[in-house]
Amino acid sequence: MEWKTTWNDPLTSYVAAFDQLIGDKRTRKTFEETIRGIIGAGSLVCQRIAGQSPILSQGKKGAQRVIRLAMGESTQRSNLDDRHLTARLREVAVEQLEQAPEEEIWLIADGSDLRKPYAETMPYLMQVKDLEGNLVPGYRTINVIGVTPGRRGLLYHHLFSSHAPDFRSEAAETQEALSMVSQALSSLNEHKTITWLLDSGFDDVAVWRTIWEAGEHLVCRVYHQERLVSFQDQQGQWQEGSVGQARAQMRKLARGQTTLVAKRGKQPRAKMQPVEVEIAACPLRLSYSTGVRRKQAGTRLTREVWLVEVRILGTDQEPWLLLTDWPVTNEQSAARIFTMYRQRWGVEDSFKFLKTCLGWEEVQVLDWQALRTLVALAWVAAGFLYDLGVSWDWAEVQLLAKLGGWEPHKGRKPGKITLQRGLSRLLDMLVTQAVLSQYETTHHGLPPKIAAFLRNWGSPHEL
Repeated sequence: MEWKTTWNDPLTSYVAAFDQLIGDKRTRKTFEETIRGIIGAGSLVCQRIAGQSPILSQGKKGAQRVIRLAMGESTQRSNLDDRHLTARLREVAVEQLEQAPEEEIWLIADGSDLRKPYAETMPYLMQVKDLEGNLVPGYRTINVIGVTPGRRGLLYHHLFSSHAPDFRSEAAETQEALSMVSQALSSLNEHKTITWLLDSGFDDVAVWRTIWEAGEHLVCRVYHQERLVSFQDQQGQWQEGSVGQARAQMRKLARGQTTLVAKRGKQPRAKMQPVEVEIAACPLRLSYSTGVRRKQAGTRLTREVWLVEVRILGTDQEPWLLLTDWPVTNEQSAARIFTMYRQRWGVEDSFKFLKTCLGWEEVQVLDWQALRTLVALAWVAAGFLYDLGVSWDWAEVQLLAKLGGWEPHKGRKPGKITLQRGLSRLLDMLVTQAVLSQYETTHHGLPPKIAAFLRNWGSPHEL
């Protein structure tokens, strides 16, 4: 007895977008089954990936097919390395963002470390920080996700190490990401507004300059409060000073509510809960050279920006200090900047999802290109799960949520982790069906005790 799906498999439809990179049928099947295996196993360990594929698990060398795919040894007529995979993901994301009805696109750039604390022989290991701030072996990545209320897609990903032969500098890696994404979205710039939402690691005039030259906007968390700017005093006169000094001139504009992890009052520990925020702002003038970190001298420009402070009331958390080129002059504009930056937390959810549910940090290969390709394949798998969550009205999504252990709750939909868990259970069933069917065909039946155990199980609609 073997259950075969009669509906159009969404995963097969999703990976069809990568057909242009693949030169033969065998490689295409290996590629599809590798993505299926990553989702099912929640891991980038090749043996586990193969074990979760109904096709790769039937052969003795399923893991070798995954390894050879990642190393490029079985893809002579295909382009399935990390650069080509992420380029195709970028093209798909641009198409989706262009179709979105919203006139605004938010770009969330983030650097995330891939930590390998116990690795010794993996290629080009560098030092990165663990969650406690201690140095451990690992790699750096830079990623950019494009977001609208109903769409999300990967626009850039690159894994690098300061010890790799192709490494230039982290600043050069950042500039490449900014330029490549802006170029990909250049056709959308005419009818959509693009804003970069950046954490304090991008508090860099060279980053801001590149974004402004592309005709795009930014909201960036401030790290360098010692940066020299001009600000207005209480009499409206412009004064020279630092960003830190400018905070004394802020004017309260808005109050609002949000939900975040915080510790309030005498609570013993932080938890997810509603909190009130207070938003203040003041105008600044920022002078910079267009030639910063460039070989040419450049010209001196002055740009008017706004400094925004968000205080989380009733907690001891440090205020958010943001810099933006969007005017912040009233309650509505202040609330808008807060809402925009609040969306950055979505990317943290994406990285948590990649690391925990797709086993990003479990990758174990000794080949540099294979390492990069496997991590890129995890992004391909994540893209499929993002697509699943676009429409809660899709009946298949609701069933996957139930398989993932989701309990219906008013106003709350299942997240990507729940969907991945449900899809993993579904794939487990398909692998089990495939293995039992192969055994039954080869040995003309199942072992008596296994057959007795399964005797009362029927087709899925009878379960």
